[in-house]
Amino acid sequence: MRFTRLLLLLCMLPVAMSLAAERVPVLSQIKVPHDYYFREMYLPQLTSGPSSLAWLPDSNSIVYSMQGSLWLQRLDSNRARQLTSGPGYDYQPDVSPDGSTVVFARYDGDALELHTLDLASGRVSALTSDGNVNLEPRFAPDGKRLAWVSTRTNGRFHVYLGSFTGQGFESAPMLQERVSRKPRYYYGEVDHELSPSWSPDGKSLLYVSNPEIIYGSGAIWRRDLDSGETTPVRLEETTWRAQPDWSPDGKRVIYSSYLGRQWHQLWLTTAAGGGDPLPLSYGDYDVTAARWSPDGERIAYIANENGGLEIRVQDMTSGAVTTLAIDEREWLQSRGAVLVRTLGADGKPVAARVMVTGADGRRYAPDDAWLHADDGFDRQATDYEPQYFHSAGAATVSLPAGEARIVVWRGMEHRIAQRSIDVRNNGTRQIDIQLEPLDLPAEWQQWISADVHVHMNYGGHYRNTPPRLVQQAAAEDLDVVFNLVVNKEQRIPDIRTFTTMPDTASTADTLLLHGQEFHTSYWGHLGLLGLDEHFLLPGYTTYANTGLASPYPDNTTVARLAHAQNALVGYVHPFLSIPDPATESLSNALPVDAALGTADYYEVVGFADHRTSAEVWYRLLNCGLPLAAAGGTDAMANYASLRGPVGINRTYARVSGNPANPDERRAAWLAALRAGRTIATNGPLLELTVDGQAPGTTINLPADGGELRFKGFMRSLVPIDHLELVQNGEVVRHFAISENGMSADIDGSVPVREDGWLLLRAWNDESSPDVFDLYPYATTNAVFTDVANNELACGSDADYFIAWLDDLRDNTVGHPDYNTEQERRTVLDNIAAAKAIFLQRR
Repeated sequence: MRFTRLLLLLCMLPVAMSLAAERVPVLSQIKVPHDYYFREMYLPQLTSGPSSLAWLPDSNSIVYSMQGSLWLQRLDSNRARQLTSGPGYDYQPDVSPDGSTVVFARYDGDALELHTLDLASGRVSALTSDGNVNLEPRFAPDGKRLAWVSTRTNGRFHVYLGSFTGQGFESAPMLQERVSRKPRYYYGEVDHELSPSWSPDGKSLLYVSNPEIIYGSGAIWRRDLDSGETTPVRLEETTWRAQPDWSPDGKRVIYSSYLGRQWHQLWLTTAAGGGDPLPLSYGDYDVTAARWSPDGERIAYIANENGGLEIRVQDMTSGAVTTLAIDEREWLQSRGAVLVRTLGADGKPVAARVMVTGADGRRYAPDDAWLHADDGFDRQATDYEPQYFHSAGAATVSLPAGEARIVVWRGMEHRIAQRSIDVRNNGTRQIDIQLEPLDLPAEWQQWISADVHVHMNYGGHYRNTPPRLVQQAAAEDLDVVFNLVVNKEQRIPDIRTFTTMPDTASTADTLLLHGQEFHTSYWGHLGLLGLDEHFLLPGYTTYANTGLASPYPDNTTVARLAHAQNALVGYVHPFLSIPDPATESLSNALPVDAALGTADYYEVVGFADHRTSAEVWYRLLNCGLPLAAAGGTDAMANYASLRGPVGINRTYARVSGNPANPDERRAAWLAALRAGRTIATNGPLLELTVDGQAPGTTINLPADGGELRFKGFMRSLVPIDHLELVQNGEVVRHFAISENGMSADIDGSVPVREDGWLLLRAWNDESSPDVFDLYPYATTNAVFTDVANNELACGSDADYFIAWLDDLRDNTVGHPDYNTEQERRTVLDNIAAAKAIFLQRR
């Protein structure tokens, strides 16, 4: 997944801001690495189903968050009563011991602030207003104190303690910031504290923290608030969602753990510490956000067994589990409904991505839909990040009366549709939105789209399945989706789904294939497409302080193992800034595998900066190393907040023939990628031929070169700023674009005097709100030229990679964790062999 992001995270914002000044990450005040993890796994998100809950003192009623509002429901009823309806989105309720007040976190697009709700009057009052991220509030048993987590201290997550006094609400951090002595790749150098839970006597606090812990979000600790004594309750790897809760008798702790399995389940241990934990639930799905009932007889939690989220209640004596049925809803405002039908050019329903904004400015979706949110947005254009759902063609949405706005996308080959409709109280109105295809030539049908980098399940809110992933891809008009099975810390959520054959959930329109992402914290992550025998295990390497700390197997060895299974190997989500051997300590092995021919493709468009990634790719092309251009989203398809959706970055491959069955379609698409007949894009569609030859081909010229004719086009669902012909890394033509910025047809000639390449690219200076990425960008793969009697020499580009490889060798030769001298020798020999090739071509 994101190896380069580990090394270059601090470079991300300067690069992103310089190229897309108006798009910023959601809740950018958080100064913690790897926002794509904590945003989904820790921060509350807008979901159609319940996401968090708290008991009332009677042990028979629950307050919970659902669809960004708070709701109250008795366990013996199927009717929920809405308690809040904005402004903003409300999450993570906790109820005061006397049952009079609910404290919760409200998201307003800029911050998460704590508020209180008086249950008798319905009055909402702000408790914090500091512009930070405040979450996970918990009342103390005396009702006079509060514990919660805030980024108030330097943008990092820390537990705060507050008291309700006659002068107001006074608070301070529980601990001072502490810097770990051990390196941490995913969680930053400063320790954090998460998920506070009070002891029944109010004298101690449970929380999750990571002092001197390399992997995971930390262990469960107990702190005596008077003495400051801290005791470990449970030492194990966690990922943001342990959320311990203290039993009313003070003796036990429940928490969520994936110990020895692929999904979070409910576990029980002793509050005193040192106890042996036991599981309370069993299943291939997540159980999270668990809370004891005040009488200690039951536990309520959130489960995603059926894909979406639902509340379940488990009896602590018998183990009986019931699901809270939410069949009727009592709303605070007058409501209506809209039936949104998305239609193709033939007038028949088609799947699509839909965003519905109500008259109150909040987003809405069908009760059974999965809501997803973008990971960044332009605050000048909208109050909240885009929040959308996928529709099979018809979706009924309940929302407040008044004018609603609807936006519909269907992949990259249709125009974006925007409509408004007046929602009427207690009525349902139908709106048909016919999607207009772009004006593409007939031969475009040979181009088959694929997202080469998707993760079906990766620790997110939802539980995805192959049929659901196919539906997501279909709504994005994506022909092929590669689910790259990969570890998330000690688990591999999709390991049971992996198969070398096309998934049986594939349809005539959407092909689902399973591949692998090979993880390493050192060499750079690899995508492995088309393995035909088995999954490579353990699937990762160079994990410090583990039995897999050795840098061996290096990426070259892994790539050769994949090639032995007839797979294609690619470097994924490459670079946020251009690697500099003079100022950085480099370990990414891209130039090794490019030179040795053990890499086949490169995600020019992916979870990185596209123009930066392209600059490195151009240098490789200049040295005669033809990695095929690819686009892969790195979408975690079961996330509520993600870089996505599936297919936002994609690879178009020009497929030969007319493959019919899934095996033929798989073979034909992989053959096209192997041959380099590709386009990588997040929006603009391009085509380029040079002397009638498509990308991936080589044109042979006489010794004096020649004048080559080129022809092509650009079509786009959003306006594009620049359309350029690039030759050997330099822009040699700028092309005029139509008045609306969405189309161009090009024709011309270019002189060629030496070995090299040509490609067509399109890009924008800044982001577009309709393309959920840093900025629109697309590139064809290169068309290569071979001039007779011309010896390839790439001069300064070769020197650049030689310096890179020298730095790589120097950083690797003395690595302390090789298991044998032969491992070290193999790694160094691969680096030396790659360097020899660059020396020949300088």
